[in-house]
Amino acid sequence: MSATGERFERAVAIMRRLREPGGCPWDREQTFDTIKPFTLEETYEVIEAIDNRDWDELPGELGDLLLQILFYAQMAQEEQRFSIDDVIERLSTKLVNRHPHVFGDVEANTSAEVLRNWEMLKAREKEKRAEETGKPKDDKKKSLLASVSAGLPGLIEAGKISSKAAHVGFEWPQIEGLFEKLSEETAELQEELKHFPGGQPTAPSGRGIASSSGETPLPDPLRARLEDEIGDLLFTVVNLARYVRVDPESALKRTNRKFRARFLAMEHVASERGTKLEDLSLEQLEELWQQSKQLEREAR
Repeated sequence: MSATGERFERAVAIMRRLREPGGCPWDREQTFDTIKPFTLEETYEVIEAIDNRDWDELPGELGDLLLQILFYAQMAQEEQRFSIDDVIERLSTKLVNRHPHVFGDVEANTSAEVLRNWEMLKAREKEKRAEETGKPKDDKKKSLLASVSAGLPGLIEAGKISSKAAHVGFEWPQIEGLFEKLSEETAELQEELKHFPGGQPTAPSGRGIASSSGETPLPDPLRARLEDEIGDLLFTVVNLARYVRVDPESALKRTNRKFRARFLAMEHVASERGTKLEDLSLEQLEELWQQSKQLEREAR
């Protein structure tokens, strides 16, 4: 056995020991449902380490993510459903079957051809699995969008949905069409805002949040229409990001990091001046914001 194989076997054995009688009380109490939140958390921590190019931290974060897989597989084995061997075997088989241009005699010279083959082979595998298990066919699963999980974060789900639709030609021929759609959705949102209590939304009173006491509650029908229009606007932006080959989730996370850094710089300057952001006027806050942007440019 290779050194890698030995290390993997050791990790599997450790996970098994933690779940056995006399093992860790916390680990023994966990179920598939209780572990799910940790899986999501660990996934985002992996992404954060990659975004930060923190190569020292990334191995540890990947290990934490691998732990989630070992945890699920161990619990499944205890219930005699499947084992980590089944997980690895299915993965290896899938990688070989989905890459006939590498392990077979199929030609695929571009990424687009690889993706087309991947989707076609994926659909065939699902049909074959359904036949082998004898499960009744679900018409919903015939949809091209059936493989896109509704449990994904909204931006990721929107990107996958629009990408699937684009694969069958349901796409804007030119990027100008997307900008026109963006303007159209913005106009529709502005039209709905005319029905906002008081005529137009204003900044929340004081320094509170939009749902703070004293704010006029939105009627449910209006809230639903505003959600529709803002959702349409966001979906169009996601399509625009996909069109220019940018991941919308990564783009938004990048902006979040940028805002955090600039806001932190504002807090630092305000502290040096012996004051707090909440004591400053909007004009003073804007001045600090521009200073933080200038410091950012100088640091590049």
